[in-house]
Amino acid sequence: MQHRIVVLGAGYSGAIAAGRLARRLHREDVALTLVNAEPDFVERVRMHQLATGQDLKTRPFTEMFAGTGVELRLARVTAVDVDRRTVTVVGPGEETEVLEYDTLVYALGSAWNDQGVPGTAEHAHQIASRPGALRLRERLAGLTAGEPVLVVGGGLTGLEAVTEIAEARPDLAVALAARGGLGDWLSPKGRRHLRKVLDGLGVTVHEHTAVTAVAADRVTTAEGGTIPAAVTVWTTGFAVHPIARATALQVTGSGQIVVDGTMRSVSHPDVYAVGDAAMATGPGDKPLRMSCATGAPMAWQAADALAARLTGGKLPKVPLRYFNQCISLGRGQGLIQYVTADDRAVRAALTGRTAALYKELVCKGAAWAVANPTLALPTRPRRTQPQPTRPAEKTATPA
Repeated sequence: MQHRIVVLGAGYSGAIAAGRLARRLHREDVALTLVNAEPDFVERVRMHQLATGQDLKTRPFTEMFAGTGVELRLARVTAVDVDRRTVTVVGPGEETEVLEYDTLVYALGSAWNDQGVPGTAEHAHQIASRPGALRLRERLAGLTAGEPVLVVGGGLTGLEAVTEIAEARPDLAVALAARGGLGDWLSPKGRRHLRKVLDGLGVTVHEHTAVTAVAADRVTTAEGGTIPAAVTVWTTGFAVHPIARATALQVTGSGQIVVDGTMRSVSHPDVYAVGDAAMATGPGDKPLRMSCATGAPMAWQAADALAARLTGGKLPKVPLRYFNQCISLGRGQGLIQYVTADDRAVRAALTGRTAALYKELVCKGAAWAVANPTLALPTRPRRTQPQPTRPAEKTATPA
């Protein structure tokens, strides 16, 4: 009897987990299904490039997982029942199907978070998804010289977005609104380089500025002032997919699934969660941040732990830690901020063109690992051990 593994979501974490499981486990022993709403892989870390008119390479999942034994199911997940071990999905033709699993890998990720700020949903743009980036792309293309563009959020996404827009459209009046100081988490060297690049691109920076409302042509700040914005790009954080909160899984207040060191749910051992959907801790029991840099190692950990449990192997004990933060500042500039294991900046930082090339290699490497799941892990699959017999399915009793 095959062990049924269903992976929900094919972003970086889900796709990596599915590919790694396909390589770790013998295909005769497992039925591995990958559920995703889109037919090809989305390089989410490049959405700021897509929004500014750059074309990204298309990577269809049918090609990526051809010959791996992974069955791709193109569908939207609408419900998960962790007690019955079922997932309800809706296909492209709006047909509903219920999938049964023995082990679930939950990797539905996150979307943009408007934080309940009035007017954001109606007037702001986001680059947390491909549809959002394409809508912003169309809007930016329609702007004329001198019109104001405001990026709200001074984190990694905001910095990459504002520099990409300013570089691609030097004729626009591009500005950034940051709740804190510009790059206040970076090292002194990192902050100096960041400010130099923004100044060189002509970006106006509004530091210590909280946006409290968004309108079609401006935003309002906590101090009662306004900043003009023909286009507002909202990059203040992410919100996880809401489905986990509706289940019996133990989740945090933000809706993330609480997992142990092997990425297994602390409340339901037949569920693993990876990427933005999971609340995992790193060095010093500090929560890991939502990022590709976190999601990929989490996927490795989950896949290796699940494979070990099914085959009787040794559980992985690789600590999840950080080494650097990679920030693109347009196509020609970058910033690599080296950090401690728990993600605190140290003095060392790589800047300039070399940093841009470094970041590009990181992005290409991540995409290659997803697109080549069996080459990225050149090991022989192992046979699974006998698993507990599934309970007999209940049959309806005639009235």
